[in-house]
Amino acid sequence: MFFDENQEITAAQVEAVLDRVRPALAAHSGNIELVCIEGPDIHVRLKGNCIGCPVSALTLKYSVERALREEIAGFGELITEAPN
Repeated sequence: MFFDENQEITAAQVEAVLDRVRPALAAHSGNIELVCIEGPDIHVRLKGNCIGCPVSALTLKYSVERALREEIAGFGELITEAPN
């Protein structure tokens, strides 16, 4: 599934990608939440046991960001928001 880079990135597109990585996070009692989309940049927040996990940066880089780059043309940066 590839999206046209000339189109605006939608929450539905991002959620479809996040749904692919959520099972792996859930296996460790974690989750990820879409906070907002600003142009090509996607803001997310980690939940559950992902908060403070020493490998969460690797998970974001090699699971979440990789999946977003594979699926959404024109994706910019993955920005992680602080837990609330």
